[in-house]
Amino acid sequence: MTPATEDTAQAVTKVIAEAKRELSSRTPALVDLSHEVFGFSELRFAEHRSSARVAAYLDSEGFDVVSGVADMPTAFRARRRIGSGGPTIAIFCEYDALAGIGHACGHNLIATAGAGAAATAGALLAAENTPCDLVVLGSPAEEGGGGKVKLIEAGELEGVDVAIMVHPAGFDAVYKPNLGRISLETTFIGKASHAAASPDEGRNALDGATLFLSAIGLLRQQLRSSSRIHAIITEGGDAVNVIPERTKLAVFVRSPDRSYLYDRLLPAVLDCARGAALATGTTLEWEEVEPAYEPMILNPVLGDLAGTALEALGRSPANTDPKGDSAGSTDMGNVSHVVPSLHPYVCVVPGATTHTRDFAEAARSEAGDRAAIDGAAMLAAIAVVLARHPDLVDEAKRLFNKDARP
Repeated sequence: MTPATEDTAQAVTKVIAEAKRELSSRTPALVDLSHEVFGFSELRFAEHRSSARVAAYLDSEGFDVVSGVADMPTAFRARRRIGSGGPTIAIFCEYDALAGIGHACGHNLIATAGAGAAATAGALLAAENTPCDLVVLGSPAEEGGGGKVKLIEAGELEGVDVAIMVHPAGFDAVYKPNLGRISLETTFIGKASHAAASPDEGRNALDGATLFLSAIGLLRQQLRSSSRIHAIITEGGDAVNVIPERTKLAVFVRSPDRSYLYDRLLPAVLDCARGAALATGTTLEWEEVEPAYEPMILNPVLGDLAGTALEALGRSPANTDPKGDSAGSTDMGNVSHVVPSLHPYVCVVPGATTHTRDFAEAARSEAGDRAAIDGAAMLAAIAVVLARHPDLVDEAKRLFNKDARP
């Protein structure tokens, strides 16, 4: 990535100030929105109240809302056309929580930042009649269910020029390499028998699962340090005195390198499973149970705008190193393979780690509120600058079409 030009940097800084002024009157309503979604803490594909609440806010801001798009009851599309022509900018909202620990990934902040950005950009652009088509996509089930993948497959990104969102974290960053992710379910099938009276007549499926986990542990030494493999046993037997005849494991296999993920990691993990089944006399079944997540492609034009916006918000330094430590996986990666995309990070509490109870607590704190409002200002500024300077959209698309990667 190269730094934004002086003119572009000045434009972003100017619009950040405009966005902050426009957001000031909306902040109480947006904080309420964030706290309500936090309180709902609904799991993937069951975010009925969260989706409706975010959609209602956008409706109140003059967006035309269609719920249940892409055959997902908790997905929505909200649209506001300003003038005729101009770029089509999609802003993504997420609002699903994690099982057991609620909004420990701060999706209530993502929903708030996206909705606040759309409302703010819409107000600024409408006041000057700058042509733009603002589209907000409510995407369910980012935590494993691949809501954005379903939106892509349903054609919801057709005609979109750029797609943007922001994610809370323990740091500010334009870019953190996201990992491609394959979601597997492996099943070992054995033969039940009395665990004490006739164990020799059984074939222990739990032994197959245990050996599989051990094999994965040994495999890790021979893998790239950026790779991740993790699993849980979701079904391990029904009675302690019965040889388990069926076990299931949920497995995530991840890498920032798509080729390595499919050509090395996945075959190696499946070989571990096959070997475990062979050694224990059980039968293996496996399937990909959720859509695969692609590694995120950073668009340099959008990244430059985000870096300048973060600095204008007093959140520098903004990490732009594509070789830095990886973040997790996101279905926004799939979006980045379809249109020029942006997925930066805004700090809630320095050093905080997502998917922890501490981060869940921070997501409803004053620090979380500030992160959501700053995220809204950043996204609004980017949308406004793109609408005012459509040549930047053209350049983002040119680099995307050349398959430019960091």
